[in-house]
Amino acid sequence: MKTSTQPNKTKSFPWWALLSGALVAAALILRYVLGYYGELPFILGFIAVGIALWHFRRNRALLLGGVVAFAVFLRFVLRGYGWWAYTLLFITALCLLHRYLPAFWWRIVIILTCIGLVYFAFVESFVIRSARTDKEAQRDYLIVLGAAVNGNDPSLTLIRRLQGALDYLETYPESVAIVSGGMGPGENITEAQAMYNWLCRQGVDSSRIIMEPQATSTEENLRYSFDIIRARGDEPQGHVAIVSSAYHLYRAKTMAQHLGVTDAAGVAAPWGYFFVMLNYFIREAFGVTKLWVLGH
Repeated sequence: MKTSTQPNKTKSFPWWALLSGALVAAALILRYVLGYYGELPFILGFIAVGIALWHFRRNRALLLGGVVAFAVFLRFVLRGYGWWAYTLLFITALCLLHRYLPAFWWRIVIILTCIGLVYFAFVESFVIRSARTDKEAQRDYLIVLGAAVNGNDPSLTLIRRLQGALDYLETYPESVAIVSGGMGPGENITEAQAMYNWLCRQGVDSSRIIMEPQATSTEENLRYSFDIIRARGDEPQGHVAIVSSAYHLYRAKTMAQHLGVTDAAGVAAPWGYFFVMLNYFIREAFGVTKLWVLGH
């Protein structure tokens, strides 16, 4: 009696899943147990996702589904990664169009995409060139542009702008700060009040801080602050510096030019998380386009 000798088919151990899980666990421990706020947890998370996507690279449906799931996670779970999510969704859409569009229409999509990328690089050249503190930035007035407040406390973005303002005020002790920003959703006090409180806690004399608590946009930040300067008997032309996030300085200085102040100095706040900053640099291309088209 013959016995069949079928080879034993055993699945290889999913080392990729174990490694991805270990990286995710390490990221969570660093971020939420040890309270580490640097880039490393995010880098570990991206590597874990990359390993998982690489494993499914031959299964188009699973690969694209994984990319979409990761994009949704970036958009709705993490803060400051929304434009990374939109970029991933755009790449996913291109992959689907390549799979299902006729050749003629796919070539049209490629041409339009290339034009869009060239335009994006053109806009970013202006943003990147202005993303630094200008030489000879000393002015009589420093306008601090507002950002979100969490309840009564400045957000991380606003804290970094305030750190830039603090360094400036310590470097130029004769300068006066105008902290500008009204109250938005989820804020218990105005952005101006939150900035005033923070700077006072850091030892800045309250007589060197002027609050502008009405503005709800960058244009209003500048317009209302210029009005305050004129009410004090001065002119903003030749006397104003603007502190904001590095990616935002080109738009802020261009708006100041539209309001008649052509020589405002830019003061770049300290950088935040690298990937978050890149997210906002991506977003800024659309903000600059709106400024060029609509003027605000």
